[in-house]
Amino acid sequence: MTKPRILLIVGGGIAAYKSIELVRLLRKSGMTVRCVITRAGEQFVTPLTLAALSENKVYTNLFDLKDEVEMGHIQLSREADLVVVAPATADLLAKMAAGIADDLATTLLLATDKPVLAAPAMNVRMWLHPATQRNVATLRGDGVTVLDPDEGEMACGEYGPGRLPEPAAIFAAIESRLSNPLASSAVEAPPLPSRVSTSLDTNGSLDHQPDFAPENHRPLFGRRILITAGPTHEPIDPVRYIANRSSGKQGFAIAAAAAEAGAEVLLIAGPVPLPTPPGVIRVDVETAVEMAEEVRQGLPVDAAIMVAAVADWRAADTSAQKIKKDGSGAVPPLALAENPDILAGVARSPDRPPLLIGFAAETNDVIAHAEAKLAKKGCDWIVANDVAADPMGGESNRVHIVSKNGIDSWDRLPKAAVARKLMEKIADELDARSPRHSD
Repeated sequence: MTKPRILLIVGGGIAAYKSIELVRLLRKSGMTVRCVITRAGEQFVTPLTLAALSENKVYTNLFDLKDEVEMGHIQLSREADLVVVAPATADLLAKMAAGIADDLATTLLLATDKPVLAAPAMNVRMWLHPATQRNVATLRGDGVTVLDPDEGEMACGEYGPGRLPEPAAIFAAIESRLSNPLASSAVEAPPLPSRVSTSLDTNGSLDHQPDFAPENHRPLFGRRILITAGPTHEPIDPVRYIANRSSGKQGFAIAAAAAEAGAEVLLIAGPVPLPTPPGVIRVDVETAVEMAEEVRQGLPVDAAIMVAAVADWRAADTSAQKIKKDGSGAVPPLALAENPDILAGVARSPDRPPLLIGFAAETNDVIAHAEAKLAKKGCDWIVANDVAADPMGGESNRVHIVSKNGIDSWDRLPKAAVARKLMEKIADELDARSPRHSD
């Protein structure tokens, strides 16, 4: 049976980052996804990220001759089984209702002969405005499925209806619409099916993610950030391994904050049972050798944040069979080999990032050990914390940023707040080292 084909139109607005998780859910279900992003949408989500996750070219320009030769906009509008607009801004809804076609997205919407589903996202006053309500009523009368937005606190600080429905809810609405193509327009997203698991609906994970002010809510836009997180597992035999107590929570919080701040984020994660943060490209590894190789392939980047607690040693020889006790009381020898020093390796690389940050989990003399590590590893900052006082796996951290310019000690904060504050510091540092050029 042919899997459904989705044409996803990504509008502008801070909620556009949720479209990345929606693409992930659609692809995970086996659906084919092609993405179109508006000019406003490109201020919040990059075409590269959507292309990487959808595994298809992303379309942006109505007047791109190459795109028209490869696939004209008429064909693009009609080859899908369903056209999804998420987020659907007030501007997009107004143009859809009026039949305006002044860019690629609105031209596709006017040209398509396929069903359309729109997931609105806008300020509460804009959603409640009579003009928007008229436009929604017109679209529903025309057979467009327009979901009701969620109610809650918005990035602008106001509260009410206007939040983009969570990606899992939009995904459920898509499945419902595809299963009943003749259905009239729906006004509510259907309940989430129990089989849908997403980082956006686990324990309110987005509630604690960064919410930057409107004037600087994308301070890392256009930057590429590589982050390592979690432990590594170094096998001894098929059932045993060398590891540490790292939970990966701080590294994942940093990845979430970097994505929220506008960066393209590559997260290289050791074996931890944490959901992938929205907007993050994740590569899972098990051993230090695997992590070192993925880091090498992930360069170059603007900044690398090496949060992972990499095992210092691995078994020199891994047994193919489980090692058994022989009853003699003798302990079998375990020869160890040193693992690659990933942080020092990146520092020596010809692709060394402009900003290279290491982490140090220490049990004593935290500042002294961090200063020594800074000099030894050749990085720019060391973020140090006392794991004797803050055991691994906790929900908060008290960190010290050690650099050649001195020591910046922070009060104890939740790990998400540490991540947010770190992103602000990184954005300022990158802008000072390599200012971005505006068009």
